[in-house]
Amino acid sequence: MQDQTVIHPSSVIEPGARIGSGVRIGPFCHVSADAVIGDRVELIGHVSVLNATTIGEGSKVYPMATLGAPPQNNKHTGGRTTLIIGANCTIREGVTMHVGTDTSRGETIVGDNGNFLAYTHIAHDCVVGRNATFANGATLGGHCEIGDNVNIGGLTAVHQFVRVGDNAFLAGCSAIVGDVIPYGLASGNRAKLRGFNIIGLKRSGMPHSELHAMRRAYKMIFDHAHPMAENVEKARAEFSGSPNIMKIVDFLSTREKRYFIVPPLKGGGSDGNDED
Repeated sequence: MQDQTVIHPSSVIEPGARIGSGVRIGPFCHVSADAVIGDRVELIGHVSVLNATTIGEGSKVYPMATLGAPPQNNKHTGGRTTLIIGANCTIREGVTMHVGTDTSRGETIVGDNGNFLAYTHIAHDCVVGRNATFANGATLGGHCEIGDNVNIGGLTAVHQFVRVGDNAFLAGCSAIVGDVIPYGLASGNRAKLRGFNIIGLKRSGMPHSELHAMRRAYKMIFDHAHPMAENVEKARAEFSGSPNIMKIVDFLSTREKRYFIVPPLKGGGSDGNDED
C-alpha cells in the first residue's frame, strides 16, 4: 500500500504532470502539466506546483506553499524555465520558490534535505545547497548561491547575487548585502562578519586543532593593516595543508558581483568562544 498514490478529488492535476509512486496529494492542490512529483512526496493541501517544477522524492509540502511561479524579474520574456527541488525537503506553510529567468541561468535549484520554515522565499535563478535550514521569513533575492549546510535565521534577507559559503550561519533579522565566507557567522544591518560558526563546526566534529588553525587564518586574512588580497595569499602559503582553510581562501579568491562581508574595524570580530 505504500506505493499507492492517493489524490484528493478536489485537487487539479493537469494532463501531462508526472506523478510518482506513493504520492499523497491532499485537498485543493494544483499541479501543472509540466510538473514532476517524485515518489513518496506529500502535498498536504492547498499547494500550488506550477510550470516546470520538479519535487524530489520523500519531500513534504505544507499548505499555501507556491512552487514554480514565474520569476519576479522584468527581464523574463516568458520562456520555459525550471525549478528543481531535491529529495527529502520539508517546505512549510506559505513558502514560495520561483523558476529561473530565461535571460539568465534559467533554473532555480534547491538541494536535498532542506528545511524551509514558514514564509521563506527563494527567488529566481538561485542555487541552494544540501541540508539548508531557512528559519521563518528568510528571503533570497535572485541569483544567490548558497552552499551546503547553511543556516539562515528568521526574517533575514539576502541581497541578489550574494554568495554564501558552506557551513555559514546568517543570524536572524540581518541584511546580507555581500558574500559570506565558508564557516562564517554574519549578523547585523548591514551585516558584518562576527567570526566562525563555531557551534556548527563543533557539532560537525571538527577537531580543536583545526578550529585553532582556522582562527589564526581568520585573523591573518582580515588583518586591516594589509590589503586582503595580500593576506589571502599569505594564508594560502601558511595553511596549505588545511582543506577547510583552503575552501575559505578559494572562496575569497573568486570575486563575483558583491563585495565580501568583513569584520568590523573595532570589536565584534570574534566568535566569542575562545575557551578551547
